Amino acid sequence: MNIVCIGGGPAGLYFSLLMKKQDPSHQITVVERNRPYDTFGWGVVFSDQTLGNLVNADQASARAILQSFNHWDDIDIFFKGEKITSGGHGFCGIGRKRLLNILQQRCEELGVQLVFESEVEDDQALAARYGADLVIASDGLNSRTRKRYADTYQPEIEARRCRFVWLGTRKKFDAFTFAFKQTEHGWFQAHIYQYDGDTSTFIVETPEDVWRRAGLDTMTQEEGIAYCERLFADQLDGHGLMSNSPHLRGSAMWITFPRVVCAQWVHWNELGSGRVPVVLMGDAAHSAHYSIGSGTKLALEDAIELARCFGAHADAARALAAYQEVRAVEVLKLQSAARNSMEWFENVERYTAMEAPQFAYSMLTRSQRLSHENLRLRDPGYVAGFEAWIARRACEQAGVEAPAGARVPPMLTPFKLRGVTLKNRIVVSPMAQYSALDGVPGDYHLVHLGARALGGAGLVFAEMTCVSADARITPGCPGMYAPEHTAAWKRIVDFVHAGSDARIALQLGHAGPKGSTRAMWDGIDQPLESGNWPLVAASDEQYLEGVSQTARAATMADMDRIEADFVRATKAADDAGFDWLELHCAHGYLLSSFISPLTNRRDDEFGGTLENRCRYPLRVFRAIRAAWPVDKPVSVRISAHDWVDGGITPDDAVRIARLFKEAGADMIDCSSGQVSKREKPVYGRMFQTPFADRVRNEAKIPTIAVGSIFEADHANGIIAAGRADLCAVGRPHLANPAWTLTETAKIGFSEIAWPKPYRPAKQQLERNLERERQLAAAGAGLTPQQLAARLLEG
Repeated sequence: MNIVCIGGGPAGLYFSLLMKKQDPSHQITVVERNRPYDTFGWGVVFSDQTLGNLVNADQASARAILQSFNHWDDIDIFFKGEKITSGGHGFCGIGRKRLLNILQQRCEELGVQLVFESEVEDDQALAARYGADLVIASDGLNSRTRKRYADTYQPEIEARRCRFVWLGTRKKFDAFTFAFKQTEHGWFQAHIYQYDGDTSTFIVETPEDVWRRAGLDTMTQEEGIAYCERLFADQLDGHGLMSNSPHLRGSAMWITFPRVVCAQWVHWNELGSGRVPVVLMGDAAHSAHYSIGSGTKLALEDAIELARCFGAHADAARALAAYQEVRAVEVLKLQSAARNSMEWFENVERYTAMEAPQFAYSMLTRSQRLSHENLRLRDPGYVAGFEAWIARRACEQAGVEAPAGARVPPMLTPFKLRGVTLKNRIVVSPMAQYSALDGVPGDYHLVHLGARALGGAGLVFAEMTCVSADARITPGCPGMYAPEHTAAWKRIVDFVHAGSDARIALQLGHAGPKGSTRAMWDGIDQPLESGNWPLVAASDEQYLEGVSQTARAATMADMDRIEADFVRATKAADDAGFDWLELHCAHGYLLSSFISPLTNRRDDEFGGTLENRCRYPLRVFRAIRAAWPVDKPVSVRISAHDWVDGGITPDDAVRIARLFKEAGADMIDCSSGQVSKREKPVYGRMFQTPFADRVRNEAKIPTIAVGSIFEADHANGIIAAGRADLCAVGRPHLANPAWTLTETAKIGFSEIAWPKPYRPAKQQLERNLERERQLAAAGAGLTPQQLAARLLEG
């Protein structure tokens, strides 16, 4: 092929040398606007894993790169006068100029033509000039090619909220260093790493509003650098900071990060020689925030994959389709992690109330790629010390004696709220079972909830329990509106208290517009075939258009009656002996229908602004709080995101949480969605935890994290990082009532007090896990056939 690359950065150069190496008959030209061996920027960071990919792709260039790297394992975090160090991370730094020089030299060795000081104004004219069969658009973040074919590539470009500047210093750092500084204007942070024998990159970052309040927007370049030198003087030890962009005037050296996402990476042009693809690569196709150091990694791995696809497919169209299919998934994963990391740094102030050890842990795990057990593998000493610190702190706050020398994973630390102390941070989520008869919970509920109380969780939630017969979701939903309900619930609560040291909670709710439906397995959200009861909501509403009943707007008389129903049910819950109460204000049920603008179209004092929409739910909350014993907690479940344009957002969730906190709420249970069938949630492991994180650390109220938490590793990371105070685990508890006990055994923790009847099972579980570890060790390095033979031999 005749190949033309627009842009001589890492993506274009690496792809060119790999294709030339693959087939020397390719005619490949790289067109770069800068001078030969000229570049901007300081250092580039790679992980050890990325280096392995480079070695496999081209040993010659990898060898030269490896010889030029500065390698380190430690991360140092400076915060509030303390230094926290975590090791085992395996990073390498190399000067961007040195990296490009190596790739340029390798291209020249292989016969790639490099054309410098040539600005590409028209990619089609360039393709025609070289008779190109393939055009690679690796022309960077501000890609002219991407802009020209925007209708095809469908780019989304989002300018983020921090200002940052790339600087350098002659001080050598022996760890990847993060330094956080508070000023009268707000917080600044520095990302620092050494990349050659005498130079380190020094990135200074701060939110736009802080940057302006500090006056950096009006300073000259020299004044801005001097400001940073004063601010980070204790990290610089007398060394200065340098800019390599002298051509920039005033505050122009401070830039914002553009997050680039493209739906398509290939555009086809009809030229005289036929159809010619124009393929985006590197920053032209996508960007990843520098806080996880992956922009160059993505560029090089794009090049590796595209070269591989051309080697595997003779047809260009098939090769390009395969390239986008594979890389789009990998880029999405890394961009998701980069977004998490970027948003953490954009909101540093959210976490600054934390003590230094927890702040550092939160920073280390900010992307959600690095989990608690990953950290333990990298630096067991650091994790052991942190676990001991967080256990001591949790025990002090709970007023219980800290274990002497015993390892306590974060999820197993105690938690106290009002007069209730939970033995650990694991909650069995409220999960609808549709198995009550006329609202009465029976033997099924005794076994269901009792088994989970014996299974090791600190708190077990009964499913949403309805405050009146017409408040039920289905005829099979339990209630708390008749004496027989109180008696039936008391039987279950008494068993939990007698047979376990778990606490049990009741979630009170009113189905509102989502009521009078069949059990889930008979058609989720479908109305009853007969015997429907009338529905009320904040406004006239049909949850399933053309299918559901239409709920009428609640009148003042309805609202007074429903409030009284909640109060009566609250008193009955106390009579039944429940330890904890939760008010359900989520998922499109009655109280949720008042909060969301998607469902509340009232023009009275209960509609309009967020404060007005929360007025009735807050009124109900205050009434049940007054009726509930002062030493028992009340939490509130909210939908922190409607996942629909015009609906509740995470910003709103923080405001809602503050309103409930002011009304006396003890904790916010942060769920999302189920308010509108138009929702488009973005699923993934722990996908709702960021809502709990924001509410906890901005509204300053304890939270419960929910949603796709299914391993001890998830729960330990959430609690350790201060993203939530409790972790609610739903579906895994349906599959395994003893999920907590099983997960603690899996992570090698044997100090938990298992209920006596379960102790033989615990011993057998530990034996099984040890056998699995032995088998895994014995099978390491064997082919599947060899492993099968070994297993057959016993």
